[in-house]
Amino acid sequence: MDGTGYGELRARREASIWQQMNHVLRVLLFIAVWLLIISFFLPPYKKLQQNRAEMEQLQAQLNEQQQLLARQTKRVALLKTDATYLETIARDSLELMKEGETIFRLETRRPAPVARSQP
Repeated sequence: MDGTGYGELRARREASIWQQMNHVLRVLLFIAVWLLIISFFLPPYKKLQQNRAEMEQLQAQLNEQQQLLARQTKRVALLKTDATYLETIARDSLELMKEGETIFRLETRRPAPVARSQP
């Protein structure tokens, strides 16, 4: 074999190594670009998720307040229009009763206080 064949083989091998390195470099560059894009969009996405959770919590509070408003509005309407209801509420708050009437009061149990041990 003459020396030119070996030189060509070596040149091809060096060229293929550079081609492989270029390919690896392109892949690494592509991954770096994607990581950069993700790093720009990840914090706003997390903030969006937090805002959605806060919005759901506020919506639940709003629903609860609307239910409370509806109950209070109904109570005010009954106090203005229903004499029997007004009488019942007045007697209950003043702890009065009619003759021959028996009142039963049901109270909810309070949990017993937890005793702390002294060290």
